[in-house]
Amino acid sequence: MSGSATFRRAALALVLLAAACGSPQKAAGDGALKVGIIYSQTGPLASYGQQYADGFRAGLAYATQGTGKVGGRTVEVTYADDAGDPAKAVAAAKDLIGKGYRVLGGSTASGVATQLAPLAATNKVLFVSGPAAADALTGLNRYTFRSGRQSYQDVQTAKAYLGSGKKVLVFAPDSAFGKSNVAAVEAVIGGAGATVTNIAVPATATDFTPFARQARAAAPDLLFVAWAGSTASAMWQALDQQGVLPSTTVVTGLDIRATWPVFGAAGGRLHLLAHYFDGATDNPAEQALAKAVPGGRTDLFHPDGFAAAQMIVHALDRGGDDVDKMITALEGYRFDSVKGTLTVRAADHALLQPMFQAKLTGDTAALTGTISADDAAPPAAAMKG
Repeated sequence: MSGSATFRRAALALVLLAAACGSPQKAAGDGALKVGIIYSQTGPLASYGQQYADGFRAGLAYATQGTGKVGGRTVEVTYADDAGDPAKAVAAAKDLIGKGYRVLGGSTASGVATQLAPLAATNKVLFVSGPAAADALTGLNRYTFRSGRQSYQDVQTAKAYLGSGKKVLVFAPDSAFGKSNVAAVEAVIGGAGATVTNIAVPATATDFTPFARQARAAAPDLLFVAWAGSTASAMWQALDQQGVLPSTTVVTGLDIRATWPVFGAAGGRLHLLAHYFDGATDNPAEQALAKAVPGGRTDLFHPDGFAAAQMIVHALDRGGDDVDKMITALEGYRFDSVKGTLTVRAADHALLQPMFQAKLTGDTAALTGTISADDAAPPAAAMKG
């Protein structure tokens, strides 16, 4: 047999072996690391979703040192719009899971997050929720984590404003987000001896006058307002017009910068708890975020996206394609982010983080206090699944 014939047969054998085993470039563990981000690109929380997505992109660049790669593998991100609709979110998640995605993030709305979390557990994929604040996500299942704060942490920050008052009224939407806030106020402030009642406003409401009148008539020592979305301006206008703001101590979360002008002169009378605002922190992560976001001004939900990217990169770096290893990597993970040092509590996946207190003067927010991560921490929840 000639040497050339022997060479041709050997070459053919190698080709057949490659065909049978698959190309090395396409073998498991060598392809892109796929991440699906499902959030509100449109709908009532679209402005929040945009901040989250911008923060995620900035965080991904920061966590991968600008390479967009983990362990030499490209992080391939697919963004899907849920429009704030749980059914659309579930459909998008099922589509991504069916295409082999093992990591999902996003969830601007609590109602969406509480639907995606069980789906993640059923399909054994990692889910890192975003701005959704519902306390129910903490400890819901071992596959679910969060990159933002939860309602309990908001209320812990508000607690200091009560003083000697004993009558607290919660003004919130009749939604997962609103109910979570009511439950948190009852647990934190009610647990300290105050009487807590609430006004559950339809989440679709556009006329807030009758609800503002109810709030004024109740004459609480402290009115805790939990509201989010595009109708916030109309809500605050109604509370002001009905004389609620000057008649009682009003505590609320500091919303995105675009909503600040609606307070007008009344802004200075509000006692503000703040998840985050531009100027609350100054550290390398915050500086990187500010350089990356449009206009250079950070806002309320940028840190949630930034932290999500850091968490996901860490999970992929330690776990690769193995979701169980990703979970183990995140449990107890402590890292420096935009808000400061964050810790994923291993027992229930709560994200321990500092919270802030602020005052508004016109269109400027000033930091008046910081609540430590330990002082804002929610009680440990039993892991459900």
